[in-house]
Amino acid sequence: MKSIAVIGGGITGVTTAYALALRGLDVTLFERHAHPAMETSFANGGQLSASHAEAWNSWSNVRKGLGWMLRKDAPLLVRPAPSWHKLCWFAEFLSAIPRYGDTTVSIARLAVEARRHLFAWAQAEDIDFDLRREGILHVYRDKAGFEHGGRVSALLAQGGLMRRAVTPAEMRAIEPALQGDYYGGHFTDSDSSGDIHKFTLGLARACARHGVRFLCGHEVQSVTPGVSITARTAGGEIVEYPIDAAVICAGTASRALAATLGDRVNVYPVKGYSITVGLNTFGSRGAAPTVSLVDDALKLVASRFGQDRFRVAGTAEFAGFDREIRTERIRPLVDWVQRSFPGIDVSDVTPWAGLRPMMPDMQPRAGPGMLPGVFYNTGHGHLGWTLSAATAEIVADMVAQAASMHYGERMRPSRRVA
Repeated sequence: MKSIAVIGGGITGVTTAYALALRGLDVTLFERHAHPAMETSFANGGQLSASHAEAWNSWSNVRKGLGWMLRKDAPLLVRPAPSWHKLCWFAEFLSAIPRYGDTTVSIARLAVEARRHLFAWAQAEDIDFDLRREGILHVYRDKAGFEHGGRVSALLAQGGLMRRAVTPAEMRAIEPALQGDYYGGHFTDSDSSGDIHKFTLGLARACARHGVRFLCGHEVQSVTPGVSITARTAGGEIVEYPIDAAVICAGTASRALAATLGDRVNVYPVKGYSITVGLNTFGSRGAAPTVSLVDDALKLVASRFGQDRFRVAGTAEFAGFDREIRTERIRPLVDWVQRSFPGIDVSDVTPWAGLRPMMPDMQPRAGPGMLPGVFYNTGHGHLGWTLSAATAEIVADMVAQAASMHYGERMRPSRRVA
């Protein structure tokens, strides 16, 4: 039996470890935090949203980003401080604009496939994660946004996802709690929502039952494929573990680690924010929605967890590895709740920020690297949870195939999937 190391304990790493364990491989997961799912998989928007598969690579988004650069509360904020990495990333982002349609179709197709695996795993392992299979409603305040949504729906349909246009009256029938004036919406009844942190921890426990070893508090320092992994423990000790192969699922840290292995994985940390609103009163619980929402114009998503929590997340900030939670970025999320659901008491709000690992063409990197025994599953951007089960299956198949061969044999070039 081959020894496989998975580097990273977020949603991508844990789903990868689970898929590998189901194939009978000997798996050890390395995570620098004391527990899995403590970074970007901690408090995201909570959506399993194939309907959110639209690629960001468009001239309209470029124009919006330029126009918003001086607004601290902008939905998409590019901080002007230059870096070579940022410049290279945006150059590749622009070069991918002609493939916007094909990319959107591919991501939608992958998202539809992913949820089939994820729901099967959750049922098989009896994971409770506040799942709501009540669909996702995209809302639009003007005709231009609504019509753009219709064009996106046509692309999603090519990827196997059905999304239908709805009138304001139909929107309120779908979600009676929603307040405000809207031109129309698009509703995907097959989408769902839930708590990514609870799901990841539940799947991690399932991994342990299937024999996966978790080395938390271990920050990987170097990888020698086919030989060993060197890590620094929380206590500062340098330790070494023998391995046959490694799958790098390290989120925004994947780029630096890949460079040591001769691979270029151009992941950029795109910061997103969220607030979790405690629904502590009867009135707040009654005023909060049960259907998950997307406000396309403001780049916000919203999901209800159980009876007593409401999560609003979104915005995109290009500011490197800055993890600071900025008040001017949190305030628009709170304001949106007060406008859209005025009956919710916002006195209990927990803010959070995380760094999305995003490739410039929006497509995750899933497959082998240059060196035998090195694999990647990273760069999922704003759809990490939505896509994770599919890319985990893809990479696990590749690793299982390699495990039945000699790692000295040349593997086919790494592929991107979405």
